[in-house]
Amino acid sequence: MGLGKKKGGRKEPLFGLPAALADLRLTAADRIPGGEDKPKKSAKSPAKRKSDDAGDEPPREKAQPSRSGAKRRSRSRIGAGLGRLVYWGAVLSLWGVIAVIGVVIYVGAHLPPIQSLEIPKRPPTIQIVGIDGSMLAQRGEMAGANVPLKDLPPYLPKAFIAIEDRRFYSHFGIDPVGILRALVTNVMHRGVSQGGSTLTQQLAKNLFLTQERTMQRKLQEAELAIWLERKHSKNEILELYLNRVYFGSGAYGVEAAAQKYFGKSARNVTVAEAAMLAGLVKSPSRLAPNRNPEGAEARAQIVLAAMADAKFITDAQAQASIGHPSYNVKPAGAGTVNYVADWIGEVLDDLVGQIDESIKVETTIDPKLQSVAEAAIIDELAAKSVKFNVSQGALVAMTPDGAVRAMVGGRNYSESQYNRAVTAKRQPGSSFKPFVYLTALEQGLTPDTMRQDAPIEVKGWKPENYTHEYFGAVTLTQALAMSLNTVAIRLGLEVGPKNVVRTAHRLGISSKLEANASIALGTSEVSVVELVGAYAPFANGGLAVAPHVVTRIRTLSGKLLYMRQPDERNQVIDPRYVGMMNTMMRETLISGTAKKAEIPGWPAAGKTGTSQDYRDAWFIGYTANLVTGVWLGNDDNSPTRKATGGGLPVEVWSRFMRTAHEGVPVAALPNSQATWGLSNLAQAASQVSPPTAPASAPANNGGYRPPPPTRANVRPEAAAGLDGWLMDRLFGGNR
Repeated sequence: MGLGKKKGGRKEPLFGLPAALADLRLTAADRIPGGEDKPKKSAKSPAKRKSDDAGDEPPREKAQPSRSGAKRRSRSRIGAGLGRLVYWGAVLSLWGVIAVIGVVIYVGAHLPPIQSLEIPKRPPTIQIVGIDGSMLAQRGEMAGANVPLKDLPPYLPKAFIAIEDRRFYSHFGIDPVGILRALVTNVMHRGVSQGGSTLTQQLAKNLFLTQERTMQRKLQEAELAIWLERKHSKNEILELYLNRVYFGSGAYGVEAAAQKYFGKSARNVTVAEAAMLAGLVKSPSRLAPNRNPEGAEARAQIVLAAMADAKFITDAQAQASIGHPSYNVKPAGAGTVNYVADWIGEVLDDLVGQIDESIKVETTIDPKLQSVAEAAIIDELAAKSVKFNVSQGALVAMTPDGAVRAMVGGRNYSESQYNRAVTAKRQPGSSFKPFVYLTALEQGLTPDTMRQDAPIEVKGWKPENYTHEYFGAVTLTQALAMSLNTVAIRLGLEVGPKNVVRTAHRLGISSKLEANASIALGTSEVSVVELVGAYAPFANGGLAVAPHVVTRIRTLSGKLLYMRQPDERNQVIDPRYVGMMNTMMRETLISGTAKKAEIPGWPAAGKTGTSQDYRDAWFIGYTANLVTGVWLGNDDNSPTRKATGGGLPVEVWSRFMRTAHEGVPVAALPNSQATWGLSNLAQAASQVSPPTAPASAPANNGGYRPPPPTRANVRPEAAAGLDGWLMDRLFGGNR
């Protein structure tokens, strides 16, 4: 403490108690609340205030009542905060309860009435059988028979409980413990790695709900699970689940799955097989053992470990099953018969309408011929698809009355379900020309009518022959056999494109055809099945056919739902012209573009086709027994590497038809001995000396043969081009 001067006078030093209190000052916080609001009684002089201050108690003792008030106020504020917390907690809890009730009511309002909920019937199964009664395919939900729980080996249902719902017998339809465990696991793995659905919830979803992943569906699933638990016992729920759950590859229920994958009843599966079935439920399509045997086995090992952990089997049983899997899955083939099944599915509604029970569809398919057709397409593409840049093929074989015996819609159904035999439409190229030539015959021309093979221009369009050669005057038979484009164009313009279109539609083409000059070269797109059907009248004597595959439909109990009635025998080609066309198209196989086509001992006819830029390669050929068409190309319509109708399609056709005609009595093509043929043959004989038929010529080879070209029609070079070559074929080199 020092001495100092102050303006206005000298300040004397203080000692003792006054010195100790000299610097002490009261603040507003030390004052008693409300004290400042009291009116002052009287003003005191500075000396009096100083005297009073000196005589009072120390200020520290006066501050004690103020600190007690602060503590009381603090306690008051804490109490008020707790009160508010309790209040708002109660309010929020009430609103939460109201919200939950509202959600339950909303979800329940979108469910069917509980009183009307019943376990739905098993969805109908469509069994498709061949002409011999053997099973070809199944459609719909392919469910096996219901198997009672008591008939199953005890470890089979326990396998599902171990891996899907360990607390099945202790929860009420929803498992809060399981949900919490799944939630924790998913948080730890930062993703959805485990589900919390019970078996009852899964059953509710399978029976009543869709597979969509939405919160509303999950809530509906929970409500229905609780309802199922109240209505059915645990064993009833487990039995329903095992007989309804999906196991992949179209199999629903343990019986169908056991038959599908192991070739045995679910009553006889082993522990390893039971574990594999239980493991499929997680991802049926991905883990199906016929598609992913390694994945199915790995999942089965997880199930076996879970069964051992739950004490359903011993560790020794688990290890024995893991080390020695006992399942045996048959290898899956291309399954091209499924193209037939898909086609049947498309027409089924028109035949019997909506079905509500399982049915059996009897078809015209010959399983043996179906296998041969499948092998012919697959093997040919496997050997030559890269060389010719051809990725796909299709084949349709039918009897002359339209009954489809075999159909291949692609090289592998599992890779592509697009049916190239029925759905796809492609340019037929020269395989459309028979409709042009038939129209010409119906307008008075004959197979030996001459027409010029020479360059032609139609409004700036200049079509050319495949070889870029021209042979002058040729017969219609020669022109069709060698597929000369200029002659086809001339004929089409001569008879009229509209008449050509009418002829094609009359014979069975249903696609839209453009009536222009290029129609003669097959520029309008058609499907394989309709083109083959349109060739059938040539093989049956001129009668219209409707390609068909279904003959009869029955329920599994035997009730007849549909039976195909015989077609009306409408004559769409005069028998005379049938004979002419058969003779002309026989020449295609003898000396024309399909020389590689051969069925030993059988008279056959047909026509090749190659569309622009080699995009499509066709051959439609027939006997009196079978009409078969083959198409090869690419789905994206990209060009092939010069694949022609006389190449790959003829090879596929020949392989199939040789097998299809084994053991079948030989029959001639219709009207092969027509009177017009005999008269024309006599006319040809009067022009040249009758040659001796070569020893290799087949007997009863179809009546009329085209006359040899005259010298005016023969090119001067050696071999004389087409005419001379054709004469060599017909008369053994005798000119």
